[in-house]
Order: sequence, then structure tokens, then C-alpha cells
Amino acid sequence: MTMPQPKNNSVIQPDFSRFINEEVLPLHKMDANQFWQDFSQLIEDLSPINRQLLAKRDSLQQQIDDWHLARKGQPMDINEYEAFLREIGYLVEEGEDFTITTTNVDDEIAKLAGPQLVVPVKNARFALNAANARWGSLYDAFYGTDVIAKNNGLETNKGYNPARGEAVIKKAKAFLDEVFPLENGSHQDVSSYVVYYHHLLAFFEDGSQSGLKQACQLVAVNGQRSEPEAILLRNHGLHVEIQFDRNGVNGAKDKANINDILVESALSTIIDCEDSVAAVDTEDKIEVYRNWLGLMQGTLEASFKKDGEIQTRRMNPDKFFTDLDGQAYPLHGRSLLLIRNVGHLMECDLMQDGLGNFVPEGIVDAVVTSLIAALDLKKTEGLRNSRTGSIYIVKPKMHGPEEVAFSCELFSRVEDMLGLARNTLKIGIMDEERRTTLNLKECIRAAKERVVFINTGFLDRTGDEIHTSMQAGAFLPKEQIKSQAWIQAYENRNVEIGLACGLPGRAQIGKGMWAMPDEMAAMMEAKVTHPKSGANTAWVPSPTAATLHALHYHQIDVFARHERVKQRTPASLKDLLTVPLIPDNLTLSEKVIEREVDNNIQGLLGYVVRWVEDGVGCSKVPDINNVGLMEDRATLRISSQHLANWLLHGICSRAQIEESMQRMAKVVDEQNQATPGYRPMSEQGANSQAFKAAQDLIFKGVIQANGYTEPLLHAYRIKVKQA
Repeated sequence: MTMPQPKNNSVIQPDFSRFINEEVLPLHKMDANQFWQDFSQLIEDLSPINRQLLAKRDSLQQQIDDWHLARKGQPMDINEYEAFLREIGYLVEEGEDFTITTTNVDDEIAKLAGPQLVVPVKNARFALNAANARWGSLYDAFYGTDVIAKNNGLETNKGYNPARGEAVIKKAKAFLDEVFPLENGSHQDVSSYVVYYHHLLAFFEDGSQSGLKQACQLVAVNGQRSEPEAILLRNHGLHVEIQFDRNGVNGAKDKANINDILVESALSTIIDCEDSVAAVDTEDKIEVYRNWLGLMQGTLEASFKKDGEIQTRRMNPDKFFTDLDGQAYPLHGRSLLLIRNVGHLMECDLMQDGLGNFVPEGIVDAVVTSLIAALDLKKTEGLRNSRTGSIYIVKPKMHGPEEVAFSCELFSRVEDMLGLARNTLKIGIMDEERRTTLNLKECIRAAKERVVFINTGFLDRTGDEIHTSMQAGAFLPKEQIKSQAWIQAYENRNVEIGLACGLPGRAQIGKGMWAMPDEMAAMMEAKVTHPKSGANTAWVPSPTAATLHALHYHQIDVFARHERVKQRTPASLKDLLTVPLIPDNLTLSEKVIEREVDNNIQGLLGYVVRWVEDGVGCSKVPDINNVGLMEDRATLRISSQHLANWLLHGICSRAQIEESMQRMAKVVDEQNQATPGYRPMSEQGANSQAFKAAQDLIFKGVIQANGYTEPLLHAYRIKVKQA
């Protein structure tokens, strides 16, 4: 196929043009020449603005560095600091109150509260697992995790442990008692269930019966009402399906023949092109886009070997029930999919503009992911994503209202280019950069017709906190940073501003990731704070975690808690501006310093070696205590910036870091020794690209734009691919 020639002499990478021309545009019946001309014009118009915004970031950072350096050794005056930030335009004036006007938002975002997954789009199997995580087995979640302790006869053996199975069923029925209580008695003692008109009747062995305390919690049924195959319950808008099978593995042993209890779990999933993905060139980006195409078409498949047999994973169909009036009651079988584009910083080799510059990757992502997602909007049957005609794009690492406004302008141009109605493209604003946090209300105002999402995330937010205030002094150890006033102010203010701007009913207010996928008992203790905070979604690391975290949203009515949040004293801007530095009266011991340095370096090497050597952007990486943590680039940003800060301010020395890197490389090599094809860093010495990348991330951390890791990671990953 002859590649169309865009009118401004931009250059399109041939494999990229073939992918678009042969695999995407024919599905739209779209003229290729017109598409590429429009695309090139958009790049010509918006790339300079993108670069101006990045230059402004650098200018502001230089002014902040100079301000701190001029006051070195002096205590920080918060009032003076705030006045300075306003003077340079880092802090903008807050306008009048307003309410967002976003329309055509799916219920999973607008009206429901529940877990959210984030998954790398480059891994088709992971992406399918996440898309299919809308429903999860409560029995499996309890059986396979430490939510039920694996001791005292309840261990998980190679085969099935009947004692553990009984404990699982007892715990699952305790959940039914808590959330769907009977007027009399317990679900533990029910011998059969019958649907009678609009009521669920539970019968006991002595012949007595009971209905639900709240009859309205029963919404649908499958099979005969006198002997149902499934009953569907609803609480706080979330569904729970009780499945019956007298011949099933569990049903044959259960007095009520309950075979499983399915919980509506991951309401939404962020399909990620950014922090959890290692996509450094045309080959990688085409793989990213092709998987997104498969998800939007409903055709994505992934085959893998399990227990010696090849299995193929596909997208789940929708679920169908009959409501109590005999009408169809369909339910979505998959998570609502959002797509996270990359931020404004990076450029990519997919295209070059008329001057020979590589183009901003975020602009290309916006065009291509929207072009592909628009195919979903044309469907009238089959597997559909949005039922309201929206495309959801999560936009990361934006700095302040100007950059949010630029993203909205980009989205408008893409809509015009693709013939989509205005505001079809919705925006998720990630509140993970300091300038966005401090100006969150104005960021939301800049996207008030499109915004469907704001969230918080400790790792990236702290990485930017360190970089922005790099010259202010030495930061506290990471665990102590978490307990400082600024982080609570950050978490609280995000919810408070979201409520004040009218997000409930139109958009999500989200909280960050639980990073330990094997520590589910701890997650169940800790993560209930997220719905209690008024956030109607929070990130989880796996489909199983989504099923378990969903239980919190049955326990907590998130939307009812909003009134409590509105009544409390708002978070203080001054707390947000208080930099979490080591106070003058605190001296860190050598042991504390060594432990912090080792911890940072071990985590950094453990992640970098997989990213650079294998192109794995997200995986469960053992920490220094061999606890598996679900890591992406945000972890790398905070660790590298923290080390760079301590090195700059003399808390540790370059020799100390280099010595720790040698020791921790051996630790990471040992942790990865069972990984097929793994090449130990300690054996490669100076030839290890991963080791050199880690060195640069630390020793060049002060001069990396906003402390981002992408430029260095991409450069070293490309070297490995070329070799």
C-alpha cells in the first residue's frame, strides 16, 4: 500500500501507517489521505504548545530552586513561600464556585462506588483478566488468600482442603448475613431459597421460613422461582449473584445447594499505556494499540499454558437475568474500560513533523486511542464498552490548569478530526503532580464539561514533591513522609474539592493502589478507609483484590458519607505547602540511613532490571523483605528522587550509594534466579544496561525533568532492544 503523503511534509513510520491504514481505518470506512492530513495538521498546530508548556514547567522549577537556594539555612516562612508561588504563577487565583456539567457518563463512573483495576495494555492476558474482573467468585477469593488464615488445619494444600472449604462457605454466608440479612435466622442455616412474587423466602430445616429484612434487595432470578438456578441481590447499587447447583462441587455438599457466590467487583478498569507499560518504539506502540483495538472490538484473545494444557482467554459475555416482573434484566459482564494515555513529556518515533522533530507521544495517543475507541460507539450489538456513547481517557502528570486546558483543546481537535460530538472524549485528571494538587479546583474548572475522574496517588505525588522542593533541604525517610500533615491534607482536599465541584453523579473521586497483592488480610483492614473517605473508587492490584475490596462498598454507603465530608473543616493549603523535610532537631542514625538507602536501591534495581532487560512495565517485584509489591514507574520516581535528594544534601555519599548498589544487585539477582532467561546484573558488571540505568536515575535525578524516569528508561531499553 502506498503511504498517503500528509500536506505538511511530516514523516510517518511505515509500520505505524500500515497498522492504521490496514487494521483500523477500514473498520471506520475512513479515507486514509484525509486522516493523515488532518493528523499532521493537528500535530503542526499543537506540538509547539505542548513544548511551550514543558518549557514553562522548567522555568517555574528554576525559579523555585533559586528561591530555596537564596534562603539556604533559613527556616521556611510559609506565608512568604505562598506569596512567592502566587507571584510566579505556580499558584493561581481560585475562581467562584461551580458545578461540573459532564453528561453521558456510564453508571460505573457516575452513580456507583466500587473497585478499579489498572492494567498494562501491552500484556494481553493481564488486560483480559482485568476486563473480565467485573464479576468474581467470593469463594475463590476467600479460599486462595490470607483473608482466612492459612494455619491450624486451614492451609492451602496442593489438593482441596475440605476444612478450609467449610471455613470459606461460613465466611461467605456471614457476608450475606451482614449485607443481606434475613428477618429471622441466618443464611448459615437456610436449607432452600424460593422466589415468591417479589420476595425471597428462605426455608429452614424445621420448616420455618424468613424473608429478607429489606425485600427490595432481591432484584432478579434465573431458572424456576421454586428452584432457582441463581438469585440476584443488590446493595448500594452493587449486585451479588447466589448460584445454586445440587450437582456442583460446592452445591452438592451445601444444605441450600449454593455452589458459589459471585460479587460484582471491578466496576471499571484503566487500560494503561503509561506507567505500567514499557513501550519505547514503534514496535511496542503498535502492540499497545493493537491490544486496545482487540478490547474495543471484543476480539482480543490470549493463549497460555496452565497445568500442561493450552488455554485461551477471551472477553466475557454479558449476564442476563429475569426481574421480578418477568422482564429481561441484563448486566454488563465486563469492567467499563478507560484508557490512560501518556503525559505531555515524551516524544515518540511514530511520526516526525515537517521540521524533523519526533512528535509528542501524548498527542499521538489521543488520536489513535480515540480512533480505536470510536469503533465501540458504532456498535448496536455484541460486546460493548460504553452504553452512553463516551470515550474515557485518563490523562496523567498534568501540571496545573493550563495543561488540563491544553488536553481539553487536544480532545476537541480529535473530536473534530474523527467526526465525534463535542465532549465525547471524557478526561480523567490524575492529581499526582504538586501544581495540580495546589490548583485542583481550577484544573477541574478547565475540564468541567469533560471531567469524569480525579484521584490521588502517594508515589508519584511524593516524587514530584521531592523534585519540586529538591533545593529546600533533605526529605524525611519515606515512611515518615507518609505521616506528615501535607499527605493527609492532600488526600482530604482532593475529596473536598471534588464534592464542592459536584463530581458525585457525574464523575469518580478515586484513591490510590494497594501494592501488596499477596497481603489481602492487611488490605481488608486498611483499604476500608478509602470508601470511608468519600472516594467512590480505589485502585486494586488484581481481580481477586477487586472482589475483596468490593465488600467494603457493601459495608460503606459512600454517597451517604459525602455529607460528613462536607461538614468537616477543609484541609489547609498551608499544610499542603509544608515541605516534609528533616527538622533541625532530628539527626538520623547511620543505621536508619543505611536501611533507607538499601530499601530504595533494592526496589529501584528490582524494577529497573525487568523494565530495561525484558520490557516489563508492571510486575510483582519482591521488596527488600521479599514481600511482593505490584510496581510501576511511580515507585521508581519516588525512590530515585529520594536518593538524589539525600545525596544532594549530604545525608548519604556517592560511595555509600555505589556500595549499596553492588550489594543490592546481588540481592535482586538472587530474587530473580528462577526467572527464565534472567541475566544477573552482578555478573554483567559494567555491561549491565539495567544497572547503568539505575545509576543514572539516582546520580542524574536532580536534573531529570520533574523527576520523571521515562527519558532514561527509554534510552536504556532501546539500547537493549538494538543489541
